[in-house]
Amino acid sequence: MRRHLYLIAGFASIALGTIGAFLPLLPTVPFMILAAFCFARSSPRLEAKLLDHKHFGPHIRNWRERGAISRKGKKAALCAFAFSAILALLFSPWPWFLVPFAAAAIGGSWIWTRPEG
Repeated sequence: MRRHLYLIAGFASIALGTIGAFLPLLPTVPFMILAAFCFARSSPRLEAKLLDHKHFGPHIRNWRERGAISRKGKKAALCAFAFSAILALLFSPWPWFLVPFAAAAIGGSWIWTRPEG
């Protein structure tokens, strides 16, 4: 039963990561890292497929080995946070536009303090 739950969670993470490729505040690579975690516990074949992926594999391995995020990944995440905060500033009423600013400040500072890989 546990194996099936991890498998479902892995596919859900892949789906969210795919959606995140098109939405600014939903990240892609962290969901792929989560999918690899879930597949490691449910399907070694799917885990290997993610680890061998030309775009996501290096990010997953860097995270697993050193907890590292590439400089390019950090910049992309911070740009997405900034874009979302600007959209909120333009389209959300006071005080609700402060929520994306808080998320950007907290998430962005955590991302920037990770080692680079």
